[in-house]
Amino acid sequence: MPLVALLLCCTSVLATACASDGRWVELAGERYLVEVADDDAERARGLMFRDSLAEGHGMLFIHDREERQAYWMKNTRIPLDILYFDASLQLVTQQRSVPPCSAGDRCPPYPSRAPALYVLELNAGEARRLDLKDGAVLELGPDIAPGR
Repeated sequence: MPLVALLLCCTSVLATACASDGRWVELAGERYLVEVADDDAERARGLMFRDSLAEGHGMLFIHDREERQAYWMKNTRIPLDILYFDASLQLVTQQRSVPPCSAGDRCPPYPSRAPALYVLELNAGEARRLDLKDGAVLELGPDIAPGR
C-alpha cells in the first residue's frame, strides 16, 4: 500500500475513533465533544489561558456536591456560555455570552440561581443558537461518570 494511502487510512480510522469517543454531551439535539474537569485542580484551571475553543467542543465540570455554584472568567480569553445543570441533568441557570476577564481576582462571579452538579461551558452564542430554555436536559456520553 502506498504511504499516502496508508496515511489516509490511518487518519480515517483515528477520526472515526474520535467521533465515537464517549466524552461527549448532547444538548437540544446537538452533540459536543467535551473535556471533563472532575477534580479540584481541573475545575480551577478550566479554560484559562486558551485563545479559542473549537466549534462543537466544550468543557464539562462535574462537582462533588449539588449546591449553588459560581464561576468566573479569571484569565479566560474567550467569551463563553456557562450552563448550570442539577443532579437530574436539567438546566437550572444560563449565563450567556460571558465576556473574558483579565482583572485577576477582581473578575465578577456568574452564579447559578439553583443548586447545580454539572456546569457546561460552550462558546458564547451556543445557548442562543440552540434557543435553550431552563429545564432542557443534558445527556452524558458513556465515558462520563455521573456526579458523585
